[in-house]
Amino acid sequence: MIARFSLYGFLKNLRFFEAFLILALRERGLDFLGIGGLIALREIAGNLSQIPSGALADALGRRRCMIVSMAGYVISYLVLGFANNNLLLMAGMVFYGTADAFRDGTHKALIYAWLRQQGRENERTQVYGYTRSWSKMGSALSSLIAAALVWFTGSFASVFLLSVIPAALNLLNLATYPASLDAAIPKGGGLRQTWQTLLDSMREVIGKATIRRLVADSVAVEGSYTVVKDYLQVVVQAFAVAMPLHLAMSGGQRTAVLGGLAYALLHLLSSAASRRAHQFERACGGTEEAVRRILQLSAAAMALLAVALCGGLGWLAVAVFIALGLLQNLWRPIHIGRFDRDGDERRAATLLSIESQTSSLAAALWAPLIGWLIDNLSTQPGPVPLTALWPLCLAGLPMLALLVWRRRSAA
Repeated sequence: MIARFSLYGFLKNLRFFEAFLILALRERGLDFLGIGGLIALREIAGNLSQIPSGALADALGRRRCMIVSMAGYVISYLVLGFANNNLLLMAGMVFYGTADAFRDGTHKALIYAWLRQQGRENERTQVYGYTRSWSKMGSALSSLIAAALVWFTGSFASVFLLSVIPAALNLLNLATYPASLDAAIPKGGGLRQTWQTLLDSMREVIGKATIRRLVADSVAVEGSYTVVKDYLQVVVQAFAVAMPLHLAMSGGQRTAVLGGLAYALLHLLSSAASRRAHQFERACGGTEEAVRRILQLSAAAMALLAVALCGGLGWLAVAVFIALGLLQNLWRPIHIGRFDRDGDERRAATLLSIESQTSSLAAALWAPLIGWLIDNLSTQPGPVPLTALWPLCLAGLPMLALLVWRRRSAA
């Protein structure tokens, strides 16, 4: 099953538009406030269905919810690919956010259910890190294929439509997962059981200090990274256009090449980081010490990103984005295992959905504000200057610094 879990992640991350999402939306005439609004809409759509989707997964069957998720992705990619107005772009983002909600947390709960069946609970970080590494391999390949598409077509639209193929294949993969993975799901509970699961999970999050702390950590690390990560595209574009090399290539071609290579490198290194997260955890002396170090390094990286952007140092900004990606992929396998360790296994998908929802809510609040600030700082036509992108650091640096300070005070 580990191979099947890994195949799911690999196919899921063959999202050929991911490396160029912001640039694709810019191509369609949107400013950064409009793009931030679409990202917020995606996160809000996910928020509205996140917790109910986790409760449905725990009460009615996680495999069924995963199949619904993949179907939602297929619809989303088709709508975004053919969209010729803002309403269709908004509809595509709503389907995207809803599909994310039905997926996020649910597949991890399936992995942990299988580990419990096999008596391998102590391998949470290692197994999840391994499967996540294959997700990043899919992202790396996706970046290179997307760069080739943009190079040859001169347009970003095709990357949405091509993403339909791996999503459809993944739907078939999920449909053939063994029924035993839903063995712990109560029979005949229906919507009443779903509602009870939701209430019990909310009580656990509110009433259990350890779970509240885990959710706060997620908001600081993942809520900020969700907003920041896609702006690597804008940094690469500004850097590529300003480069005096390969003048025979158009600005768009240089952006495609450098963007594809930057994202491929990011995801290849992220794959290695996920696969070795358990080794990092062990080297740090345990889970909580590893979490503390990642929080410190993330805060330092955000501060360095602010310096790079304010100083117009494109090469340094790209390097920091890659470092943030590595830290995120060390963080995720370790952090998700903490939920399985401290939470009730009967509500695993719901707890992870609540965790994702809080991160999404933070991203929905930050994305339009940061987009508006960047619009007001970048008044010149053409690629956005690096110095106008410094508001990105507002998404994560204050809360990361606060968490580091609180942990140091408690030590």
